[in-house]
Amino acid sequence: MHIMIIDDEAPIGTMLEKALTRSGDIKVTFFDNPLKALERFRKGEYDGVLLDIMMPQKDGLRVLEAIKAKDPECVVIMMTAYSTLDKVLSSHKIGADHYLLKPFDSLANVEKKVRELVKKRS
Repeated sequence: MHIMIIDDEAPIGTMLEKALTRSGDIKVTFFDNPLKALERFRKGEYDGVLLDIMMPQKDGLRVLEAIKAKDPECVVIMMTAYSTLDKVLSSHKIGADHYLLKPFDSLANVEKKVRELVKKRS
């Protein structure tokens, strides 16, 4: 399984990367810049994306649109510490598969949700 993490906060991305790769069967590519992540995103290369909504370089909803345009089947889990109903509804309309609030209640639960959603799509 190959997961892309896009979050402008490097400590969060690094923490998620360590948690997801611990078992050894998940490969993670982390980007702290959504523009660079979109340059590298290729259809079929990633099984899922953990995507922050609020980033200074590019809004996460626009990044979600670009990802879904390139690969509609890719699982995308939105993440944010600044939850608004409008953002949640917008992300689901665009095609987000799930939504996680930061701080995470448990990294094990994040991994479980990633595995569950990717498996469901396979």
